Amino acid sequence: MSKKMIGLGCLGIVVLLVVVLVASVIGSYNSLVGLDQKVLSQWAQVENVYQRRADLVPNLVETVKGAAAFEKDTFTAVTEARAKVGQVSLGGAQSPAANPEAFAKFQQAQDGLSSALSRLLVVVEKYPELKATQNFRDLQVQLEGTENRITVERMRFNEAAQAFNTKRMRFPTVIIANFFGERFREKVYFKAQAGAETAPKVQF
Repeated sequence: MSKKMIGLGCLGIVVLLVVVLVASVIGSYNSLVGLDQKVLSQWAQVENVYQRRADLVPNLVETVKGAAAFEKDTFTAVTEARAKVGQVSLGGAQSPAANPEAFAKFQQAQDGLSSALSRLLVVVEKYPELKATQNFRDLQVQLEGTENRITVERMRFNEAAQAFNTKRMRFPTVIIANFFGERFREKVYFKAQAGAETAPKVQF
């Protein structure tokens, strides 16, 4: 076999290795993009259900205010918590789950609104005539349904983030992810609210 043939054979092997490597990089990159988009899509669903809850709050507060005129501290707490939720922004085009500090602020604001709403519903227990009104019952059903949707969408978001993180941490994808830096940062997860392990004693 001539040196020329050996040289061509070696060149062919090198070209083949480069093609395989490039295909692997492209495949890993595209896979990360797809999983990242799924996280963003699921995040949009989380925002939708949180927005639905925020939209229900003013109607709920106004309905309760009519019957519980002396519970001003509770109404103020709910209104302020809702305002804080509106002020928290995860900003920019960056994936929201890739910014742990902003994500923690968002979850803290939402947990604050959850706590304020819980206190509001405890106040309602003192006013049986309010609980008997159709308007309040409708709002309560909508709020309970929204809270259930929030739980489901947060769970789905965590599943999407887990799929992304698992793919990102696998070899050799982790090398490609690190090469692109901020573009493919590891995603964070929703966590249970502090004290969630203790069953609430509120009765409806």
